[in-house]
Amino acid sequence: MRTLDEQETTVVFEKLYKFVGNNLKNIVENPSHEGPDPNPGRYCFRLQKNRVYYVSESLVKRATNVSREKLVSLGIQVGKFTHHGNFHLTVHALSLLAPNAKHKVWLKPTSEMSFLYGNPVLKAHLGRITEDINSGDGIVVYSMSDVPLGFGIATKSTKDCRKSDPNSMVVIHQADIGEGFMIDDGFVEFGTSVYV
Repeated sequence: MRTLDEQETTVVFEKLYKFVGNNLKNIVENPSHEGPDPNPGRYCFRLQKNRVYYVSESLVKRATNVSREKLVSLGIQVGKFTHHGNFHLTVHALSLLAPNAKHKVWLKPTSEMSFLYGNPVLKAHLGRITEDINSGDGIVVYSMSDVPLGFGIATKSTKDCRKSDPNSMVVIHQADIGEGFMIDDGFVEFGTSVYV
């Protein structure tokens, strides 16, 4: 477990900024009230086995007692770096993105399962959409009852979306809470366990 270097920090913050905009400040400056210290620490980003975690400083101090080889996870997994140095957000980042999201779409109840099966969001699936979305912006997808379902990338601006065909794609699917079991490095994780 180590801190992110300057280049890694830039890549992670650029990806998060795409979804939360200026609310990135809320994530970075979030005070932590964990641990025995009376002074609240902060949350920070740490890298462990190509995965980026959002974790309190208090927990980082306590985790130094665990060897790197035996440390499996720490805090909230935000994403992971590929072998080529690209950074991908994972579904676990939804707990950070949802409360700070800049752009949102709400799906009709009949369309939620389609998104949870990994399909893109079509215009016909939309219940509501926020204003000022541009093509390429990060979008958090909600149910009509305000439950965050996942996130993706906008293919159309809000203005273009209103004029488009009902079967045109609005959001490209990236991750959702219905991803089920993910087997990675011999460990089994359940994507929806973050939201229980």
